Amino acid sequence: MRRLTVSAPRMAVRSALPWPFRWALAAVVAGFCAAISLWAFELGKDIAGVDHGGKAQLQQLKLENNTLRAQIETLTAERDRAQSVANTADTVLTTAKVTSDKLTETSRQLMLENQRLKDDLGFFEKLIPAVGANAGALAIRGLQAERLPSGEIKWQVLVIQGVKNPVEFEGRLELVFAGLANGKPWTGSPAGGALSVKIKQYGRVEGVYHPPEQMVIKSVTVKALDGQAVRALQTIQIP
Repeated sequence: MRRLTVSAPRMAVRSALPWPFRWALAAVVAGFCAAISLWAFELGKDIAGVDHGGKAQLQQLKLENNTLRAQIETLTAERDRAQSVANTADTVLTTAKVTSDKLTETSRQLMLENQRLKDDLGFFEKLIPAVGANAGALAIRGLQAERLPSGEIKWQVLVIQGVKNPVEFEGRLELVFAGLANGKPWTGSPAGGALSVKIKQYGRVEGVYHPPEQMVIKSVTVKALDGQAVRALQTIQIP
């Protein structure tokens, strides 16, 4: 039998737990640590105020977002309706303008036609033969003169013979313009002198007179000359 002496190797005696108890103990420790960590996290949020009223604010933001979306949709619909009304108004205005332009042009054409008819009527009225002592004589029935914006005088004269199948008149038309030059009486005629004319039944002669500068024309006189004899004469005032 071997004896144990003081010089023999030391021995350590340790108690050992079964592994299921070890796992259970580790689980308890881990759960306790997790509980402490969760409690510390919640305490930190409370202290920092991170989660204080967060859910209420998030809900309020959601409500405000929904309200803004509804308002945007309403404004978009109103804008579309306004754009539709504006487009319709533009179409109506364009149609009205086109119609107005057409009516204006038609009215202008009618006025021109009416004036032309009046001129023709006046012209043919002047062709009616005169009665009395001057019947059949050469006559100046239509002398017209108007002042143009440029200062020139536009004139027109109608000479007729009021008989059936008259002898052709071959003579001259002399125009004499009268007015004031620097406050003094003045008379003048177109450059080139009297105009040669040949008239069977009637003849219309017209032209434009260029008066000298600083001249104020007041009247015009037309003479139908046969040689030196005056066969017809008419004078009108120029407004």
